[in-house]
Amino acid sequence: MLADGYHDVAPGKIATIVTSLEMHAPPPSRAEADGASWTLRRLEQPGVAEYRDLYSAVGRDWLWFSRLLMPDAELAATIGADGVEVYRLEAPEGVGILELDFRTEGECELTFFGVSPGLVGGGAGRWMMNRAVQRAWAAPIKRFWVHTCSLDHPGALAFYVRSGFTPFRRQVEIADDPRLLGLAPRDSASHVPLI
Repeated sequence: MLADGYHDVAPGKIATIVTSLEMHAPPPSRAEADGASWTLRRLEQPGVAEYRDLYSAVGRDWLWFSRLLMPDAELAATIGADGVEVYRLEAPEGVGILELDFRTEGECELTFFGVSPGLVGGGAGRWMMNRAVQRAWAAPIKRFWVHTCSLDHPGALAFYVRSGFTPFRRQVEIADDPRLLGLAPRDSASHVPLI
């Protein structure tokens, strides 16, 4: 546990507050935008390059980096594992990613969830979350959970709470800045200064 007060973060590192949230029963479905032209397609056996392209299209501005650091073989094994489902939201304005992990008995983790910049605020996230909740609770689970962090879109935490999740844990994560590793463009995540 960290002591109260300020803690220096070394140059070349980023620090974020991670909040984990969960639900133990399916919530009511939330209203969706009318006339949407979105489709959700399961990627049955996504290739590493295809997956990373989708992951980066959605997560670049929020410094998603964990799947960029994974060796190709490990990533291929993870996204191709029994119990892991990867979906691509397709729309004229952009793409979205929905990844569900059912590998822990009785649980589903919403591993990755988000939309590219052209879809933020237009209802695609709500539409995709309704399908995520339906798919998760169609399985014999007792818990559906997700984590978000302070690097994500400023509305992410409130979005998850509105979707029926309740916060249960807070952590601090410190990692190498992916922009300095060449894994993300240096001008991405302008809300996080390079130090």
